[in-house]
Amino acid sequence: MSGLSVKLKTPLTGEYDQPIGLFINNEWVKGVDGKTFEVINPTDESVLCSVQEATEKDVDLAVAAARKAFEGGWRRESPQKRGRLLSNLADLFEKNLELLAAVESLDNGKSITLAKGDISNCAGCLRYYGGWADKIEGKVVDTNADTFNYIRKEPIGVCGQIIPWNFPLLMWAWKIGPAVAAGNCVVLKTAEQTPLSALVAATFVKEAGFPPGVINIISGIGKIAGAALSSHMDVDKIAFTGSTIVGRQIMKAAASSNLKKVTLELGGKSPNIVFGDADIDNAISWVNFGIYYNHGQCCCAGSRIYVQDSIYDKFIQHFKARAEANQVGDPFHENTFQGPQVSKLQFDRIMGYIEDGKKAGATVETGGKRVGDKGFFIAPTIFSNVTEDMSIVQEEIFGPVCSISKFSTKEEVVKLANNTSYGLAAAVHTSNLNTALEVSNALKAGTVWVNQYNMLHHQLPFGGFKQSGIGRELGEAALENYLQTKTVSIRLGDALFG
Repeated sequence: MSGLSVKLKTPLTGEYDQPIGLFINNEWVKGVDGKTFEVINPTDESVLCSVQEATEKDVDLAVAAARKAFEGGWRRESPQKRGRLLSNLADLFEKNLELLAAVESLDNGKSITLAKGDISNCAGCLRYYGGWADKIEGKVVDTNADTFNYIRKEPIGVCGQIIPWNFPLLMWAWKIGPAVAAGNCVVLKTAEQTPLSALVAATFVKEAGFPPGVINIISGIGKIAGAALSSHMDVDKIAFTGSTIVGRQIMKAAASSNLKKVTLELGGKSPNIVFGDADIDNAISWVNFGIYYNHGQCCCAGSRIYVQDSIYDKFIQHFKARAEANQVGDPFHENTFQGPQVSKLQFDRIMGYIEDGKKAGATVETGGKRVGDKGFFIAPTIFSNVTEDMSIVQEEIFGPVCSISKFSTKEEVVKLANNTSYGLAAAVHTSNLNTALEVSNALKAGTVWVNQYNMLHHQLPFGGFKQSGIGRELGEAALENYLQTKTVSIRLGDALFG
């Protein structure tokens, strides 16, 4: 990696070697055009380093490496070996948990405690799909006495994967795990805001034993490298996690090129419903976690809070106190819950929504302002007295900002909850099982939590209804995104079985 790494330092692990190149064909290389871009520390706004920028030419090289690996033997590699290599990768994530978590916090700004949880979940995800590799099975279908029919599940081929900046390593694992378990080769593009931890993780690919070209990791700007990957004629499938706006662009590029298969995990404006019979302290704890976890930078954040009128005033009073108790500051302090927003662009966008809410007449119960004068910190913000047509109620803010509204009946709150173009997640807080089941089944959302929030697990499918996406991440369901079905039907007769 000579010349393609720099020395960086984290408060947790001290100095370490940070890769800054493109990881193609198990080698660290410079970009063909010699371009680089800066990576900014969101905590103090300093430049951490510059990394190699992939352009269309580098995407071509990475895709060619993946194609060569796929056709050269990986597609026929034994499922047992694929599973073993993913398990090796999981072991390396666990062995290097503190380093990966520290780089994640340095680059993204998330609290070190939450970052450690992310890395542990990455290892669990990779190991889970390692276990699935030898359990992908076909089927024999008996249609009549003269025909032998079997159905095969085959890998798609070369998969382009574009991950977001809010969970850099978790999305790395969510994407690579099922794709590789199913026998595909991948070219994964990091988010330009947060490439560092994904590049550190790439150093483990060769160490885990993967052949050249199976896993390629590149950093680049979305409108250049991401667009090139989405429209590439030799990419068989594209997977994207990010905004609905960009998801539409990727789908158009996939359709207008080679009609590649597409999965999209997109935006959300998720309702978090609290009934009057809920354990109010427990509900407030989960509502707080549901919106302020990961600084509100979470596609399934519970940003629309609906509280039954019988407990509304008490709920606001207690929720305001709970939000104000959240520790906002240096992500490397163990007690910090909320670090900075990821970038100045995101900071400005969130503050713009806060100003829109104020101008529209909503009441700021708490927050609504910057914290400190350095770094991209925003105070946990609660709006009340909102109306359904306000931008802060209808549009995804992707920050520590929520709205709280009052409702009376189940029928009313279901209608309000479903009054959105999104359908990623939702939650119901109640002590009544019938209410929990009835409302959960009526909500138009891919995931509904009951008396909890943001509790994702690699065994459970995750994805959206409506404009929140296509396909599913995690669980057995994610494997279907990376497999295609082949039917073989053989006419029996003397020529074959005489």
